[in-house]
Amino acid sequence: MSDNNTAYDLKKVHEANLKILKEIDRICRKYRIKYLMDAGTLLGAVRHKGFIPWDDDADVAFTRNNYEAFVKVVRRELPEGMTFFDCTTLKGGKAFYDFTSRIMYDKSKTHESTPEMEYYEGTLNHLWVDLFIIDELPEKKSSAALTLFLHKAVYGLAMGHRYQLDFSNYSFMYKVFVGGLSAVGKMIPMKIIFKMQRMLAVKDKKGRSNLRYYSNYQPDYLYVTLQKEWCEETVDLEFEDTKLMAPKEWHQVLTWIYGDYNKLPPEKERVPSHSSMEIEIYE
Repeated sequence: MSDNNTAYDLKKVHEANLKILKEIDRICRKYRIKYLMDAGTLLGAVRHKGFIPWDDDADVAFTRNNYEAFVKVVRRELPEGMTFFDCTTLKGGKAFYDFTSRIMYDKSKTHESTPEMEYYEGTLNHLWVDLFIIDELPEKKSSAALTLFLHKAVYGLAMGHRYQLDFSNYSFMYKVFVGGLSAVGKMIPMKIIFKMQRMLAVKDKKGRSNLRYYSNYQPDYLYVTLQKEWCEETVDLEFEDTKLMAPKEWHQVLTWIYGDYNKLPPEKERVPSHSSMEIEIYE
């Protein structure tokens, strides 16, 4: 499923991503675990019956209990050529990229060899499917705002363990905020920061709220919140040559995230956005 407007042919990228998605689906159905197509992958399922023609990644999400059940079985279930990457184990738990674990497609390359890729020991230089986690968010506005602010603060601390910080697109105040947090974060072992993030994500796991959020999203997207009923039940949606799980209330989810989700973006925006080079697939 390629498009004349893409920078390069994404057919092989889509084929590799589909293999990962099918494995996630197989594992989850075997163990009665619920997952959800998320973000552009969900949008693609609804609008294109498969991948968005110019999209070069795939995303799925789990509620907390389903995610933890998935992690318990995924390593022994994945076939040769795919690897579960636990974000808390990067460089022995001493380095940080983000708080998102992934399923890697081993026979692939997504970036040129750079000092940054060498710093991460090549672990992140593969095609992958992101695994996002949906946690409970307090309904009280002030409590929800505090939770999201603390997530951003913890992310800022963790940035002290990244390869380097790029402030080129940020305001002066944001540079001061993140720069200060990352300086403090360098003095805190990354393993402790990972524990802080998890404690923050599960602190409201009481079933009292009808609000949910993606606790391991990057800070810019923490504003995305869901209603409990939107994401607790699943339906199967057609996706390429198979069917994958989606939130039962997919219309509400897509409308909240994208607005008029059936409207195509301008042609100039229909390009891959997640890799710095043409993604290479080795078979």
